[in-house]
This record gives sequence, C-alpha cells and structure tokens, in this order.
Amino acid sequence: MPKKKSKGSAKKRFKISGTGKIRRKHANTSHKFAAKTKRQKRRLGHMTVVDKVDERNIKRALGLM
Repeated sequence: MPKKKSKGSAKKRFKISGTGKIRRKHANTSHKFAAKTKRQKRRLGHMTVVDKVDERNIKRALGLM
C-alpha cells in the first residue's frame, strides 16, 4: 500500500493542538494596520480553532485520514 502524502501548504498553515483540535491563524494580518483598531489587531494575533465543517478536509490534506 502506498504511503499517505500530506499537502505541503496544509502543513504550513495548520497545527494540531494537544486535544486534537486543528488550529489556524487569522486572516487580514499582513497590512493596513492603521485602519484596524487596537482591539482588532490584538485579537488577530492569536490562533483560533478551525470550524467543525472544515475539519474533515483539513485532516485529509494533512494525511490524518
């Protein structure tokens, strides 16, 4: 049986937490910071959990399924 391959782009974008959840970075963090509030910029800096509906596709891309 051939080895499972994972997508390189998915490896760079997603991390698995200790409890098995998939974490991702927020969008809109590369430029135009003058238009964003302090609160918005602060919250965009943290990682968040991927939605349940997207988990299956991401796990498949990471080679976990």
